[in-house]
Amino acid sequence: MTERTTYLLVDGENIDATLGVSVLGRRPQSEERPRWNKLLHHAEMTWHQPVTGLFFLAVDDSLPSSFVQALIAMGYKPIPLRGEGKIVDIAIQRTAEALESRPADVMLVSHDKDFVPQMEDLASDLDRRTAIVGFREFMAADLQDIPGIEFHDLEYDVAAFTSRLPRVRIIDIDEFDPLEFI
Repeated sequence: MTERTTYLLVDGENIDATLGVSVLGRRPQSEERPRWNKLLHHAEMTWHQPVTGLFFLAVDDSLPSSFVQALIAMGYKPIPLRGEGKIVDIAIQRTAEALESRPADVMLVSHDKDFVPQMEDLASDLDRRTAIVGFREFMAADLQDIPGIEFHDLEYDVAAFTSRLPRVRIIDIDEFDPLEFI
């Protein structure tokens, strides 16, 4: 019997845009971007099974070779896409649909509501674990409302950043630490 796999579907552009526009209010510096290797490690440790990381990115005529090589070195399968429209979204949607027929678990790394139908379909399989990874305060409400889906915060659960981000978020009283604010 083959071992079950987690498929980590990374919408890198969405995460970068949300980090830049919504969290930092400017283009992120390289040291402010997520440590993508920590995301792979988190997925593997959380569900205790092998992870296939698929990193979707839109490119023009040239491949961002150093970034692609770094992704490969971390263990991701980069998927550089070219074309018209929301090509990254289309590719992730098609991948999620293809995974419906496989006995695999899925973590989507995005805030985008365009993935709601596919994530609803995946989450409706009670034998499949599904999760969304990102910043909860910027997550599409429709994604958060999918029954049975888990949420993993990219900063607090995954620890994908080397320094604290300037976020304002709702804090459960059981998690409130006044030392963070004084």
